Amino acid sequence: MSAALEPILVVGAALHALGVLITALAVIFLIAALDDALIDLTFWTDRVRRFRTGRGWVDTVEREHLEAIPEKWLAVMVPAWDESAVIEPMLRNLLAGAQYASFRVFVGTYPNDPDTRAAVKRVCADDPRVVEVVTSEPGPTCKADCLNAIWRGIGANEVRTGQRFEIFVMQDCEDVVHPLAWRLYNSLIPGHDMVQLPVLSLPRRWWQWTAAHYQDEFAQLHFKDLVARKLLAHSVPAAGVGVGFSRRALESVAAHVRGDPFNTRSLTEDYDIALHLQRLGLRQLFALVRVKPGITAVTSDPARLPGLGAELIGVREYFPDRLRAAVRQKARWVVGIALQAWRAWGWRGDFWWCLMFWRDRKVLVTNPAAALGYLVVLAIVAQWLWQHIDPDAPTFPPLVEPDSLTAWMLLVNVLVLANRIVQRIACVSIVHGIGQGLWSVPRMAWASAINALATARALGLWMRHLLTGRVIGWDKTAHEYPDHGSHALAPAVQVQPLRSTK
Repeated sequence: MSAALEPILVVGAALHALGVLITALAVIFLIAALDDALIDLTFWTDRVRRFRTGRGWVDTVEREHLEAIPEKWLAVMVPAWDESAVIEPMLRNLLAGAQYASFRVFVGTYPNDPDTRAAVKRVCADDPRVVEVVTSEPGPTCKADCLNAIWRGIGANEVRTGQRFEIFVMQDCEDVVHPLAWRLYNSLIPGHDMVQLPVLSLPRRWWQWTAAHYQDEFAQLHFKDLVARKLLAHSVPAAGVGVGFSRRALESVAAHVRGDPFNTRSLTEDYDIALHLQRLGLRQLFALVRVKPGITAVTSDPARLPGLGAELIGVREYFPDRLRAAVRQKARWVVGIALQAWRAWGWRGDFWWCLMFWRDRKVLVTNPAAALGYLVVLAIVAQWLWQHIDPDAPTFPPLVEPDSLTAWMLLVNVLVLANRIVQRIACVSIVHGIGQGLWSVPRMAWASAINALATARALGLWMRHLLTGRVIGWDKTAHEYPDHGSHALAPAVQVQPLRSTK
């Protein structure tokens, strides 16, 4: 064999392998698109029905209606490990903006975290509505362990004060909470045992692609997907923040597991407890509601918040703006939702139960496949450029034969991708404005890269756990919070995010 032919044979073999990969990816994308199409059809059919009856995009509630409902005592649970940079402004903002009287905020801290404890103590000294609960074990343990310590601390507080709580709300140290969120929980609980409010990103600049891809994904998930999921399966996953539980919910789970309600063997204890509630037959709700007249619930310039997102009663926060932090956070989600829950819950349940399991677990395949798909496109473009730039370039057979099954699958996949783009633009535009909606399209490729890296990290952590038995630790996310001096009802100000030092 001549030396001149060897590179051509290598390229030919690579192109043949590429053709096989294209067929495999086409099959994966088609299968993955089936439940996506069902979610889209369910949501938009429901929205058309709503518009025909004059109900609009989302439910609207009168502020006066929420204020007229007698208040139930509400306990806010805030786990805090190494949050000294953000916990104090978060608590002060929460206290200043709350349009609710009957509440206490229980902050879980660790004995070996003096800076966070000092920040919490300063707030406790100024406002008795904040109660510190110190864990028995040094940190970091896991978020579920901290929440269980808070749960026990609330019980001890009830014994000491005689005050019984009826609503329990999970929040994180980076959350900016709508001032009427607790009144909305008050109106819906105990009629529902779990109420999840929308979680959205605080505004990001167009060039902050890592942070802004969360803005895009949560706009689609918490405006469209969870609505459809509730309509189909009559349940929703808990997001870990902006979620309220009835007393019956947490006590029922604790009795069912014969211990504390939050699962310390899961990195996504919020997802796990929602599954328990569904298994126990307790009612869950995703409350996509805006108040009339609207109240802007964010601390930064409202002019940067066009769209429906500025009006929804929910939680806003800064998501990670650094690649490494985003990969680590999403890897934790993949481990907890797709792997640990798979081992704990299997595929038990009815058709809708299993379909939602499939939606949550298919990311193990679709996240890497999506990244491979972009690489395949680059390879095809490179081959095309080579053959059109170099007149002496060899001619190879087409990667996909015309009129073949693969060619038809690719055509369908192009239509599927077009639909995904339209869905993303529509959701992000409705929630965050048309400018962000258009920018969400190029950010889809970057989101695919982040999700693929996160899945690879999750699988690596999981394999190490299976081989060594080593517990997968609490891989905490560095948090940011809007700067001091502004709260949910304050005039518009320009703020810079504070960043916790982790």
